Parts: sequence; C-alpha cells; structure tokens
Amino acid sequence: MNLVQHQLPALILAAGRGERMRPLTDTTPKPLLKVKGKPLIEWHLEALARDGVRHVVINTAYLEDQFPALLGDGARWGLHIDYSMETRDHGGALETAGGIAKALPLLGDAFWVLAGDVFVPGFHFDPLTADGFANSTALAHLWLVSNPAHVPQGDFALADTGHVQRKPASLLHTETFTYSTIGLYRAAMVDGIRVGDKAALRPCLDRAIDAGRLTAQVYTGPWVDVGTPERLAQLNAP
Repeated sequence: MNLVQHQLPALILAAGRGERMRPLTDTTPKPLLKVKGKPLIEWHLEALARDGVRHVVINTAYLEDQFPALLGDGARWGLHIDYSMETRDHGGALETAGGIAKALPLLGDAFWVLAGDVFVPGFHFDPLTADGFANSTALAHLWLVSNPAHVPQGDFALADTGHVQRKPASLLHTETFTYSTIGLYRAAMVDGIRVGDKAALRPCLDRAIDAGRLTAQVYTGPWVDVGTPERLAQLNAP
C-alpha cells in the first residue's frame, strides 16, 4: 500500500493583514509576496503536492479575492484547492483557531496546518508521521524551531517524552523553542469554537498541554518567519 495516496489534507492560514509588512501588503496579501521569484504560498503548495497531499484548504480574509484569482483550483500542482473565505462570510478575519473552526467541514478529523507566511523550503510533510498522528490520542503535533532573534524567549519547552510544556517563568535552566507554525491537528483542538467565532489558538494549545495531548519535534532545517520587509529582502538578496 502506498501511504502517500492517503495523505491528510492541509490547511494553509493566509487570512492575516500583514501590518508589519506594510507598505508591501497594502496591495498584496503577505502569502502572495514573491520569494525567490514566486509567491511565498507557492513554495508550500509545491511541497505539499510533492509529499502526496492532494486536498488543500486556504483560509482568506484580507484582499481574499486575490488568492483564487492567482492560484485557481490547484490543478497546476496536482492539488484540489478549496477557499475558506472569512471576509465574504463573516466580515473579516477570525484569527487562527476561529479560522480552523470555520474550515473544519472541508478538512475532516485530522489535517496539516501551516502558516502561509513562513519560508521552509526543506520541510517534508511526511505521510508516515501524518498517519501515526491520525492514529494517536494527541490533539496536535507541532514542529518547533530554535528561537529566532525576534522571539528570543521562545514559545514552549519540550519534555524528553516529546510532550510540549508551558514555558516556565524562569528560563535559566530550561531550553525553549519557537512554534514554526507547522503542525498536525485534530478537529477536537477547536472544540467549543463556533463557525464565525473570532478565537486565538494559544488557549487551545494550552488546554492540550494541560491534558498531556500536545506533542512536538524539533525542526532544524532553514526556517524564516517572513514578517518584515527586511526579512523578505534578505531572502531575495542575490
């Protein structure tokens, strides 16, 4: 049996305004800004298709009509793309957990989630890892990275068991990591959030930590949060 044929679907989060990227984002959504000659989101679509994902949902809000106009139905990558349009349906962006909750009818019980504004050219959406997650009791499995200069304190600690822990008040003797914004998620992660609710993801992650149902691994490949014009320029430098 070829497990790649049974890859989980993926949700690309692309609804944000990209305030820190202005003026570049005044006319273009951040995931559609070009990195090394092609829209940032296209790097994700190519990697997902390469690794056997066939169904991708993109949640949109800011300048959302530009996404289907540029990306179409995904056929050029061998994908089927659905759009979860938050401005059209709810008047604006729903934040991360709210965006996941709205997209659930298109995704099913388990799925990949990744932010449309990170550059991770070497990441592999491993179908065996996805299959293992789908058969586990974890609510989510995250990929963490070494803390970049703009997040020196990190987001989480990681136990030897692979379970995510809350960042301690004192970091003196604890190594912390930053969430890469790539993960495998279960629909139950956003239980209680209704379609159309505006809701942040961090409270959901904290509840999963407290229940012992949030796991992670460290990703050591190239990773850039393309959050400022300066970081974008560095990526595009010759």
